[in-house]
Amino acid sequence: MSGHSQFANIKHRKDAQDNKRGKIFQKISREIYVSVKLSGPNIENNPKLRTILEKARSLNMPKENINRAIKKASSQGDTTNYEEITYEGYGPGTIAIIVHCLTDNKNRTASNIRSYFNKCNAKLGTTNSVQYLFSKVGVIEFVSDLSADEVLELVLEFDVHQVTKNEDVVHLEVDVKDLLNVTNILSQAGFENFITNEIRNIPLEYITADDVNSDSDLNLFQKLFDLLEEDEDVQLVETNLKS
Repeated sequence: MSGHSQFANIKHRKDAQDNKRGKIFQKISREIYVSVKLSGPNIENNPKLRTILEKARSLNMPKENINRAIKKASSQGDTTNYEEITYEGYGPGTIAIIVHCLTDNKNRTASNIRSYFNKCNAKLGTTNSVQYLFSKVGVIEFVSDLSADEVLELVLEFDVHQVTKNEDVVHLEVDVKDLLNVTNILSQAGFENFITNEIRNIPLEYITADDVNSDSDLNLFQKLFDLLEEDEDVQLVETNLKS
């Protein structure tokens, strides 16, 4: 009986992991679709699509999923229309949250986001209600054997806020005006498999778990974060809580 229970637990974890990967692939498919609709399927003329495809490959997204999204977006008969919507608010413990969505049904998305916030004792705000706590920064991430210092030497002429490395992934934060130039320099140096290459909201000042009122607030925030991450319309959740 215990052996059966152990197998069931393993299967449950695997199903949960497969489900999470499936949701990630679904969100990337949506990004691919929108990018192709806007700028076409040729990566030479669509650098945004190139970055999305590189991210997809780095996550081992099946090639057939990628091709399906491109084919759907290229079809003249497809009339799906996705819109970008951003929500802002405060989670439990006054943790600032910015939620980026890509949806084909604004009413469904608004209803879901409002429900998640209400369930977790969080408050939705108006546009720019928490944006002032963040600054817009160009973020570039890619796999490299070089150290953070060696990468920094390649882009010293630009306004680089920071360069860090976690295992084999290099993370750069640069001034928005320099994002394209830094990307071009790195490409010329042989780095092309960018996992991330976009403008993000980076907190001007992080808060830590110690700054939050209680463990209950932290648990509620984690629940809210998980609900948002699991929603198919949510592409990115940004927060000022230090991970």
